[in-house]
Amino acid sequence: MSEELIRETQDAEVLEERTSAKIVTAPKKRDPDRGTSNVLYLRYLVLPTLFLSVALLGGLRIAGEDGAFVFFRPPLVCLIFAAILIVLFVRAGVIKLDGWFSESFPPLKNVANGFVLVTLFSAATQVFNSLLPEQGLPFWIVAFCFFWTLWNNLFADFDARKLFRSLGGLFGLAFVAKYLVLANLTAPAGRTWFEALTENPGQEAITRLLDLPRYAGSTGYIQFFAVGLFLLGLYLFPATTIDKAADSNIT
Repeated sequence: MSEELIRETQDAEVLEERTSAKIVTAPKKRDPDRGTSNVLYLRYLVLPTLFLSVALLGGLRIAGEDGAFVFFRPPLVCLIFAAILIVLFVRAGVIKLDGWFSESFPPLKNVANGFVLVTLFSAATQVFNSLLPEQGLPFWIVAFCFFWTLWNNLFADFDARKLFRSLGGLFGLAFVAKYLVLANLTAPAGRTWFEALTENPGQEAITRLLDLPRYAGSTGYIQFFAVGLFLLGLYLFPATTIDKAADSNIT
C-alpha cells in the first residue's frame, strides 16, 4: 500500500509540473481605440493645422523700413502651379482619390477629407507665393522655371520618391535665388538718394532695375520655416484614409 501511495504521489507531482509548464502568461492586448484616435488626430487636426500655418506664413513679409507686417496675396500663377502639383501628387500615388472620397464613406468623413485637401491646396499655393519673387523680371524668370519643371513632370514616368526629389531641388533653388541672391542685391530701405548714390550706387541701380522689393532679412527666416512646415506635412500626409477602425469613429 505504501508503494502504491508513493507512486500516486509521484504521478500527481509530474502531472502538476506538466500543467504548470503549459501555463503561459497571456500577452497584453493593445488598445485599438488609442491607436485609432491618434490617427484621427494626425489626419484631421495636425495636418490641417500645419497646412493652414503654411498658408498664413507663406504670404507674410516684413517691411524693411519700419518692420511692419505685409501680407502679399498670391498671384494667379500660384493657383495654377498648386493645381498642377496636386495632379502630380495623384499621378505619383501620394494621394489616392478613391481612398479619400468614396460612396461607402460616411458623409462626415468625405467632408473632413475634402477640408484636409483644401488646406493642402492652400498651403501649396502659398509655398509658391513664398518662393516666387514678388514682381519684375525675376518673377517671370523663376515662374518660368517652375512652370517648365512642373509641366515636364506631368508627362514623366516617376514615383513619389522621384517627385519629392524634384520638388526638393526646385524649392531649394528658388529659395536660394530669392532669399540669398536677390536679397543681397537689394539695397536697404530708408536711405536717401544721396546716401544710395554715395554708399553703393550699383546695388541701388540693380534694385530699381529689377524692381526688387525692400523687405527685412527676417522675411527669409519666416519663409524657410513655412517651407519646412509644408514638407513636414507632406511627409505625414497619408495616401489613403481607408481604415475600418477609424471609420467606425467618424459617424
